[in-house]
Amino acid sequence: MLRQLLILPAKGVGALPLPLALALGRGLGWFYGSVIRYHRRDAQEALTRSFPEKTPAECRQIIRRMYAGLGMNLVELMRLISLDPDQLTGDYIRIEGEEHIRQALERKKGALVLTGHIGSWDLLCTVTPRFGYPLTVITKKIKQESLNRLWLDIRERFGVQFVPAHNAYRQCLKALRNNELIGFILDQNMINTEGVFVDFFSKPACTSPGLAYMAAQSQAPVIPAFIRRRPDGGHVIQILPLIEPPSSRDPETIHNATQIYTRTLEDYIRRNPEDWIWIHRRWRTQPPPESALKD
Repeated sequence: MLRQLLILPAKGVGALPLPLALALGRGLGWFYGSVIRYHRRDAQEALTRSFPEKTPAECRQIIRRMYAGLGMNLVELMRLISLDPDQLTGDYIRIEGEEHIRQALERKKGALVLTGHIGSWDLLCTVTPRFGYPLTVITKKIKQESLNRLWLDIRERFGVQFVPAHNAYRQCLKALRNNELIGFILDQNMINTEGVFVDFFSKPACTSPGLAYMAAQSQAPVIPAFIRRRPDGGHVIQILPLIEPPSSRDPETIHNATQIYTRTLEDYIRRNPEDWIWIHRRWRTQPPPESALKD
């Protein structure tokens, strides 16, 4: 819904200087969270349960920052319509831990990038090719066709390749054989038939095992990558050390690897709670009573 607010004036937003665009984004985020109150109750419940040690005032502050971040992320992405791709590197977006990417690609098996809806995740995938790393992203189609086309056009202009969520496996393996990067967003709720239950903030969360399966089959390492906004309005991409691929594709090994990936996301969110989308109903799918999550 927030994306739809800017679909018509997108080019006008794209022409704004960055400070004005970010101010507009913060205003949109406030409107989205405090006036429309889109999933605000869901966010409050999830945050309070995940951080029982935080006071109500602290939780409200985190939620306000989350909505402000969503608004800023949106207008920042709209600016990419008129922004020269070469402006996406340099001081505006810095990268830390780039040696981990080079270390992974030295193996000539490609690498799988683990991330989530954290910070400006759209900008993270858009900017990656500008650092010289070919990136393919598994994506789901946005229902509104005009918005979907706009999103794809922006990313493709900056060199991002896309494969649809369904029937993407072979295309991804081909990209890995070409020693390229495959991006995985692993913090989305899955239905029972498509996910495995792992612990996420001390509660079972139905999670895609696709990243673990692909890592096991290709023996490509997993690289956790996150983007965080700096106080000056720029961004820092943080690349964490490699996670070795699973040794096999048996169910227990895949489950354990998926738990490791999910724990990596949780650890980052615990350090930066305002950066995650607490409005997402991450725990919507619940395990049947007879298949309760094992410790």
